[in-house]
Amino acid sequence: MSNVHDPAGSVDPLTLSATALVQQFRSGQRGVVEHAQVVIAQVERWRVLNAFITFDADRFLDEARQLERCGNVGGALYGIPIPIKDSINTAQYPTTGGTPALRTFQPTEDAAIITRLRSAGALVLGKTNLHELSYGWTSNNRAFGAVRNPYGLDRIPGGSSGGTAAAVAARLAPIGLAEDTEGSIRIPAALCGLAGFRPSTGRYANEGTLPISPVFDQVGPVATHAEDLLLFDQVAGPDPTAIAPRSLAGVRFAILKEALWSDLHPAVEQATREGLQRLQAAGAILVDAQFPALVALVDAITAPVQSHDVRIALAGYLQHYRAGLGFAEVISAASPDIQATFRHSVFVGSPGFITEARYAQIVRALLPQLRQAFAAFYASTQTDAIVFPTTRITAPQIGAEGPADIGGRCIDFTRALAGNISSGSTAGLPGLVLPVGFDQKGLPISMEFDGPAGSDRRLLALAPALEKALGRLAPPKQLT
Repeated sequence: MSNVHDPAGSVDPLTLSATALVQQFRSGQRGVVEHAQVVIAQVERWRVLNAFITFDADRFLDEARQLERCGNVGGALYGIPIPIKDSINTAQYPTTGGTPALRTFQPTEDAAIITRLRSAGALVLGKTNLHELSYGWTSNNRAFGAVRNPYGLDRIPGGSSGGTAAAVAARLAPIGLAEDTEGSIRIPAALCGLAGFRPSTGRYANEGTLPISPVFDQVGPVATHAEDLLLFDQVAGPDPTAIAPRSLAGVRFAILKEALWSDLHPAVEQATREGLQRLQAAGAILVDAQFPALVALVDAITAPVQSHDVRIALAGYLQHYRAGLGFAEVISAASPDIQATFRHSVFVGSPGFITEARYAQIVRALLPQLRQAFAAFYASTQTDAIVFPTTRITAPQIGAEGPADIGGRCIDFTRALAGNISSGSTAGLPGLVLPVGFDQKGLPISMEFDGPAGSDRRLLALAPALEKALGRLAPPKQLT
């Protein structure tokens, strides 16, 4: 817990939700500039995290002064600092994508989601570090340095939105803006003990975001309080009306034991099993179910679509936003690990190269088959969401990217971190992540709830009750 002096009361302002902070800013109980100064001190205190690629304290403070002087007091996010993943365009800061070739790339306009946040009164709290080009789950960025997890400085925060999650977990801000193609919101939220939300694909505007695949890419929030996910959706989503929270009484959650509850680290299994018991105690109904085609369909779709799309989508982004260089130039200057991935799976003639004929078959046949299978699953089981451990392990050490030892068995690193989250983003489902506890080393453990496509508001309405049942985690220990 921070020891920052709070002149407005005994509660540390850095631990408040965005909802509570907005109320204090509007009432005059706390000043926007006053809070911005506290945030700047906290950013400096947690510099060891390497959470930011670009942070300009003077600019941030100037924007806070301008907002307080003549800003949008009625905005839903009035005065709230929001760290922005550095793959999302901002007119006042470079957008590097975490890769060397774009180190000085300066977009001329904000991304669509940034425009919405600013219109709601939010302040941009710098640009956060990430896994290079968003192509990985660790945020061990070889170009800008590894991001560190505030719950364990030798541990990864998850990726690719690791800097945003680390900054929010360290209570630099109550909400952060991330992006998820295949787990890049949910894995960092899980490993950093945060609430996270990946909406149904297309719910929030993606324009102005450095892409991997338009089929899967989706911006979304991480937050310290579940209620702020509902607030974010009012600003970013198509419906600005408030979401009325729901009780868990009678809510049905599906459990896919074979597909999503196998190969769990003992600490993860214990904490998430206890989480299920808490859900039942709150009135939820657990439904054992099967989805036999799930894993095979996801494996046949996810990686091939991304490998095909990135070379086209990234080239189009660079041209559209006048970055001054092309796809080949960006990759040739990328870090060795990123170059190796692209040589293996993306470039023409590579072992994993996806032909246009194969791609067409995937997106026209297999992807609709997966989406239809999910719709049929929810209808037949009459369930509101599928519940499962977000990751099979807690945060591994930085650089430890080999097979994970789980109960004496070596489990593939990708399966351990991302095996459970791929199906939701591939099918375009809304996914809600909430913490459920710690392992014996003090590293967060979380659960994910995936609802039917388009059920975002119904799923978000459950978030406060789910958080109450599962418990919110204490902040990481403050550096002295």
